[in-house]
Order: sequence, then C-alpha cells, then structure tokens
Amino acid sequence: MSASRPIEGVKNVGLRLVAGALATVCAAPVLAHSPEKAPTDTAVLSTWSFEPWVVCCLAVSAVLYAIGIGRLWRRAGRGQGVSVRRASAFAAGWLTLAVALVTPLDPMGSVLFSAHMVQHELLMVVVAPLLVLGQPLALWAWALPQSWRRTMGRCFHHAAWRVPWLVVTGPLVAWLLHALALWLWHIPALFDAALDDSGIHAWQHLSFLLTALLFWWSVLGAVTRKEQGVALVSLFTTMVHTGALGALLTLARAPWYAHYLATTSQFGINPLEDQQLGGIIMWVPAGAVYILCGLAMATRWMEPLAKRRRTAGLSVR
Repeated sequence: MSASRPIEGVKNVGLRLVAGALATVCAAPVLAHSPEKAPTDTAVLSTWSFEPWVVCCLAVSAVLYAIGIGRLWRRAGRGQGVSVRRASAFAAGWLTLAVALVTPLDPMGSVLFSAHMVQHELLMVVVAPLLVLGQPLALWAWALPQSWRRTMGRCFHHAAWRVPWLVVTGPLVAWLLHALALWLWHIPALFDAALDDSGIHAWQHLSFLLTALLFWWSVLGAVTRKEQGVALVSLFTTMVHTGALGALLTLARAPWYAHYLATTSQFGINPLEDQQLGGIIMWVPAGAVYILCGLAMATRWMEPLAKRRRTAGLSVR
C-alpha cells in the first residue's frame, strides 16, 4: 500500500479485513497477551479466556444484583424502585461485559488491533452506559443485610465520601478523566506495554471502564435542563475527540504499535490495514452511539420548550 494514500488501502482490502476479523473469532488456542503465545493459524477456537478475577467479579456482581432486585421487588412490588427496563439494561451490560472479557474477543485483541478496538469500544460505549442505567449500586446495597445498608448509607452521605464523589462525577472532571484515559493509553509505548504485560493490560481495561462509567454517570444522570444541556456538550465533544483519534489511526501512514507487526499477516492483512480498520471502528460505529444518545437527550431537552409553546398558543386562542 502506498504510504501517501492510506484510505485507498482501506477500500481495496475492506472485504479481506472483515473476513480476517471473522476468521479470528474461530481462532485457537486461547491467546495470552504476550506475543510469544499468539496463534499461528485460524483453527477453530475451542477455549475461551477465563481469567479467574474477571469471572469472579462477573459472578459476584450478577449474584448481588439478583439478590438485591429480588428483595426490593418483594417489598415494593415488581418494577418499583428499579424498573424492569433498567434491570434489563444491567443484564444487557453484564452480558456485553462478559462478551468483551471472556469470549474469544479478548484473546483476539493480542493478534489484531481491530479486535482489540472492538473490545475497548464495547467497554466504553456499550457496557458503561447500560450499567449506569441499571443502577447497580442501589441494588448491590439491597443485597446486603439491613444493618450493613444503614452503615453504608451513613458512610456514603459523609462528606469524606460525598465530596470526592461529586467531584469525579461532575461533568467536567468525568469528561476529562475519560478523555485522558483514552488518549494516554493509545500512546504507542503504553499500548504496547499493556499488550506485553497482563497486569498493565488489566489496568488499561479497568481505567477505560471506570472512567467511562463516570462519564456516562454524569451524562445519563442529568435531570434539569441546564444539566441536560451540559450533558449534550459532553456527548458532542467526546464524539469529536474520539472521532479525531479514530481518524488519526485510520489516516496514519505507518503502524503505531510494534506488537502487531508480526501477528496480522496470518489473517491476510498487514499491520497498517488492521490499524485502519480499528480506527474506523472508533471513528464511525462508536461515534454513532454518541450521536444517538445525543439525539435522545436533545429530544428530552426540547420537551419543556415545546410544552411552553403549546401552552402559549392555547392561551392566545
């Protein structure tokens, strides 16, 4: 591919990129995050990535949520306190988190940057907003004994907890933390370090998820028209800067990440083509999520104005 015409390469190898990504879903054996354990073919994948700490966290979070919602609904009635729709959002977010961290998608990320990008975008633009909508903190509290809930309630309302929490979930701080996590981890030295060390890789994923949770908490928790207006700005600017990073990856004239230089050829693509596909994934599908959420929030934000106009029109008549 000519270095001066990066986009042309994307067009020419688009089908091969998609085919390679799909083939990787069936790759075996399970991949570690170190290059020496990368697969040498696209044989059918027979074993998934069962990291003990990941499986344990997933199991505990699901069990606590189920116990909590069972207790709440027995006392208040089905759908009260936390609606069925919100509970379904948590279930969808939990399942997507399992897909991102347990299925072949996780080991795929050690050989294809594009697969790694799919994993990261699932964590940040699918899992995080769904979990926030599911209100897990409240339900996990309901799973605890009543005396524990009261103690936790006093702790969470104490200034030592409440003030820092209000700071990190504030629109500006949450936006900044999420943006920093995204851009810093895509610095080639840090990204390669995460791929070569499972501990650093875990911190990478954790920072993506936690900062995304803070970001979506600040956006989806907006109630007043002023807060909703700020949330719209957060969504728009996040779409812009994540799209800019995706564009940089797509338009790059050389691969950024040394780790993938020796792993992509077995799938019929070169490292630059793989990187371009990953950039497009961040640029377009992920950007569409921010647009759709922004449109939904803009519709809700406009409702009071529309009501006032209808009321004014009726009063004139």
